[in-house]
Amino acid sequence: MMLIGQYDSPFVRRVGIALQIYGIEFEHAPWSTFGDADKVSKHNPLRRVPTLVMDDRTAFVDSAAILAVIDDMVGPERASLARMGEDGRQLLRIAAFAAGVADKGVSLLYERVLREQALPLWVDRCRLQIGETLDLLEAERELRPTRYLFDDALSHADVMLTAMWSFITEPLADEFEWSRWPALGEHAAACEALPAFAAIRQRFMKPGEA
Repeated sequence: MMLIGQYDSPFVRRVGIALQIYGIEFEHAPWSTFGDADKVSKHNPLRRVPTLVMDDRTAFVDSAAILAVIDDMVGPERASLARMGEDGRQLLRIAAFAAGVADKGVSLLYERVLREQALPLWVDRCRLQIGETLDLLEAERELRPTRYLFDDALSHADVMLTAMWSFITEPLADEFEWSRWPALGEHAAACEALPAFAAIRQRFMKPGEA
C-alpha cells in the first residue's frame, strides 16, 4: 500500500494519521502535485493528492472516500475513528465543514502565492467562508464537554479538525486573529501532542519549494 502526497496537505495528513492509528503499514510517496505531477498521474490522472494505491495497484482518491475504504478494510472492531448512528452523521457533517475550511485555505493560499496580484473579490470571499465556518466549528466544540468531539476517543472528525487548523494557521498566520477561536486552538494543540500526529507531520511548503 502506498500513500501519495506530502504531509503539509491536511487531506494527505488525515489519511496518514488514520493509517498510523490503525497500525497499517504503508509506503509514503511524498510527491508534490506541482513538481511530481507526472509521477502522480501514473496512479491518478487527476494529479491530486491524497491517492492511496493498494497492493493490486487499485488507486483510491478523495480523502473521505479513502478513509471509508480503510475503515472497511480493518472492520468495525478496529475502526476506532469511525462512529455509527447519530454520532456518525455528526462526524460526517463536522469533518466536511473542517475539510471545506482546509480547501478554502488552499484556495486563499494559492491566490496569494501564485498570482502576481491577488484578486480582492476572491480573497474576501475565501476569508468570509473560512471565518464563518470556523465560527460554526468553534460553537460545535464549545458545546461538547468530552475530551474529543464525541467521547474520550479520537474520531475522523477530530483528525480533520486538527489537520485543518494546523494547516491554515501556519501559512495564513497573518490572515486572521486566530485567538477568535480558542476552543479550536486548544483542541488542535491537544491532538497534535499525540504520537500519531507527531509522526505524520511536515512543515508547510510553498508550491515549487524544495
